[in-house]
Amino acid sequence: MATGVLNLVLDTPPPLRPLYLVDASLYVFRAWHSMPDEFHDAEGWPTNAVHGFARFLLELLERERPQHIAIAFDEALDSCFRHRIYPAYKANRDPAPEELRRQFAHCKALCAALGLNVLAHHEYEADDLIGTALHGARPDGFRGVIISADKDLSQLLWEHDEQWDYARGQRWGMNGVKARHGVEARQIADYLALCGDAVDNIPGISGIGAKSAAILLAHFGSLDALLERVDEVKFLRLRGAAGMALRLREQREHALLWRQLTTIALDAPMGAVEAGFVRASADADILHGLSEALRFGPMTRRRLREAAGLEPF
Repeated sequence: MATGVLNLVLDTPPPLRPLYLVDASLYVFRAWHSMPDEFHDAEGWPTNAVHGFARFLLELLERERPQHIAIAFDEALDSCFRHRIYPAYKANRDPAPEELRRQFAHCKALCAALGLNVLAHHEYEADDLIGTALHGARPDGFRGVIISADKDLSQLLWEHDEQWDYARGQRWGMNGVKARHGVEARQIADYLALCGDAVDNIPGISGIGAKSAAILLAHFGSLDALLERVDEVKFLRLRGAAGMALRLREQREHALLWRQLTTIALDAPMGAVEAGFVRASADADILHGLSEALRFGPMTRRRLREAAGLEPF
């Protein structure tokens, strides 16, 4: 009996280590729109987004003390591989003003100075970088903690992962996606391909809304199965089912194209990152220089040094 218990203990796999993956752009934009325009750097440029992002980042680091973390930034706002597939992708968005672009650069520099792994690429979006990082880390015993409210990222969730809407204090795992979006985590890309995503300027299939898309995927399981068995759609107890079947036949290639756009890539270049996305040593000189240039107050400077593991002044 004792031997059996011992074998059971020895066979128990070690707990998965959390890998924190931050969708930085969401929090930079949020700070840009919510923080008062009263912060300026030494050259007079606004820094409200940097100050707001720094507050969020410091709170996260102080609260969670993550050992493995990556901060993903969007540098592919108009040069992403998706634009080659569909030039109108995100064409409904205005380009970021220079005042904001400068602040994105400062936020990246701040993360790097703190020893955090920074992910950015001119052809891949932050979602792709987060997906690739998590996909590559899973075999090494990691689970993902994705810090973002973006529903697109829910498609990445596996059994032990979680997504965290930090601003609202809401967390959910793979099994919580359906309650939020009406479909399973694995169906998110198909769901967005069917009903569209106005934020990214993806039209979806005409006449199919969120509720209809969820019903279709609940019945067929996937977009591929739906298109293969499209003749069955007209028999569903769904208002306008016959018309949906017709449009799905007519717009089959569009549906597949939209799914290419809504599916997060898992093969983005990672660049120079620490093994296991472990936190590296902070650069005290760069951190001090940024604090001076961005005119951080004494409390923010103290918190930055503490978060970096540096001695206080």
